Formats: sequence, structure tokens, C-alpha cells
Amino acid sequence: MTTMVARSAPGVRVHWTRYAALLAKVLLLGLLLSALIWPDLSGIKGKASTARLIVYPLGGMILPLWWWAYGRTRSKLHRTFPWAADLLMTLPWLIDLVGNRLNLFDTVNWWDDAMHFVLWGFLTAGVLLAFAPRDLTRALTTFVALGFGTTAAVVWEVGEYVTFVRNSPELQTAYTDTLGDLALGTLGALLAGLLVHEAAKRRPGGVRHSSGG
Repeated sequence: MTTMVARSAPGVRVHWTRYAALLAKVLLLGLLLSALIWPDLSGIKGKASTARLIVYPLGGMILPLWWWAYGRTRSKLHRTFPWAADLLMTLPWLIDLVGNRLNLFDTVNWWDDAMHFVLWGFLTAGVLLAFAPRDLTRALTTFVALGFGTTAAVVWEVGEYVTFVRNSPELQTAYTDTLGDLALGTLGALLAGLLVHEAAKRRPGGVRHSSGG
């Protein structure tokens, strides 16, 4: 059985992820504020904009809120705030808003598919780094990644359907699009699980083998 051991990254790397995570949050909040002030320019008008304005800041702040309320005193996974996980869990909401603001989802044929794969990978990797026990084997890490990623993808698609797809022209192609999005989100989560485990294994001192083999 393999056990992952959490290690603090070198100082420069910790500072880089901290500043990147903070910058991502500032940009996310800035885009959300601009969507409130200039909704016609946001790119999310008619795409469940109200729901996004509620869900996206929660998604970007859920890890800091968890850390403030619980993790800083009782977390067995981290001694310091997990900035890399926070960055990975913030990027999906930020990139989605940028893509909508630039109208990439409607003008670039492959953009939506790529985002379901990449952003679900980011989100799943962040959740694994923040919350998954460090003693998971590769198989269990993968199962956890698939469990979270697939469930989150289903919740997202149901949310899209309820909030705007059922009353939009997209309804006619929604079935095919939803199946593709679910498949790509699941594959992104699968890749994230494999990469997170591999990164922990390659980190100096990050993996040790117990006597159980």
C-alpha cells in the first residue's frame, strides 16, 4: 500500500501560487462586478446570469471559507493554507467568465468541449489536493476523482437545463451536447486523479511504501 505524504513546496513556489490564487480571485470578482454593472457586455446574459452571479463567487471562495471555519484548526491534510488547490478551484469559474465575456463559447466550435475537459480537470485536481486523504492509492485516488468529477458534471448539466437550456434554442441539441459534456468532464476528472497521484509520487519524499506492499 502506498501513502502520500504532504510536503510544503519551496518558498518561491508557495509565493507564486499564493499570488496567482489571489490574482485569480480579484479578476473573478472584477468580472462578476462588471456583469452586474454592464450585463449586456458580460457574455452571460440569457445564460442563467443570476445563478452564475451566485454560484461563481461561492465556488471561488469555498476553500478559504472552509479553511477559516474548519481547516485551519482541525485539518489533518495541511499545516498551511493549500494555495495550489485554491488556485485550481478558482480558475474554472474565472476562465468560464472570460470565455463568455469574449464570446468564445459561441464563436469557437471546440471551445465548449475543451472547457468541459480542462476546467473539470482543474476543479477535480483542486478538490483532491484540498480534501482527499494523502494515503490513497492510485486506484482509490482515481475513483475519488471520478466520483467527484462525474457527480459535479451531472449537477452542472442539470443546473444548466433548469436555469436556461429548457427555454432556449439550445434545447433541440441539448441531449447530444449534454452527453458530450458529461463524457468530457468525466475524462478531465480521470486525468486529474492520475496526475495528482503521479505528482505526489514524484515529489521528493512524497511517497513511501508501507510493509503491506
